[in-house]
Amino acid sequence: MHELFPGASLFGVLLDPKFPSTARQAAELRAAASTIGQPLSFLNASTDAELDAALAALRPPRVTAMLLLGSPFFDTNRSKIIAFATQQKLPAMYHFREYVVDGGLMSYGTSLAEAYREVGVYAAKILNGAKPSDLPVLQSTKFELVVNLKTAKTLGLTIPATFLSLADELID
Repeated sequence: MHELFPGASLFGVLLDPKFPSTARQAAELRAAASTIGQPLSFLNASTDAELDAALAALRPPRVTAMLLLGSPFFDTNRSKIIAFATQQKLPAMYHFREYVVDGGLMSYGTSLAEAYREVGVYAAKILNGAKPSDLPVLQSTKFELVVNLKTAKTLGLTIPATFLSLADELID
């Protein structure tokens, strides 16, 4: 997001404080933002009422762009979050490509298809007699950048060709 909007005054970050990995994700994001001097505003939401309040606080011109940290709560509210970003003409980055398929601007995150494939391989090893305690802990290694060109046009954004060349997938 910083590459696309280097002059952005404030990125709003939507996070779910009840999701176990949120504290780690927020700490990593704070550290990355501080190295590039990008101001962030963190907004908590773990209920429908909190989500409505957080989205209201994310309205431009206060916030230049939105980042969404991973959470099953947000995944179940995906349509609402995408609709808000589109209505507000607020560029947003999500954690799964499914948000982009549904109309979000872009995502950078774990490939769910690859993760599910790895789960199948892991399960097969166990079913073939491997002891789970003998198997290594796996972590996703495939991340994908997905950009929705139609949404970019709707938001009035021109995404540089150099950035688009980095994408794993472009959705029209």
